[in-house]
Amino acid sequence: MATETLDAKGLNCPLPLIKARKNIKKLQSGDTLEVFSTDPGSVGDFASYCRATGNQLLESEEETGGVFRFVIQKS
Repeated sequence: MATETLDAKGLNCPLPLIKARKNIKKLQSGDTLEVFSTDPGSVGDFASYCRATGNQLLESEEETGGVFRFVIQKS
């Protein structure tokens, strides 16, 4: 179970990533953030963000109804 959850559904790029970054800053190392987004561009955005920051993208999947779910662990 994630430490925090962010509902970014209905927001377009780059807002899901901006809101996620803000939430991740509040977390402790090892905590996780679960993000829900409807923006298809967020798939690449979150992968790139995790590579650049050293945070770990634990899960990235498309759920039913065009909703994307990500779980990011803060390094």
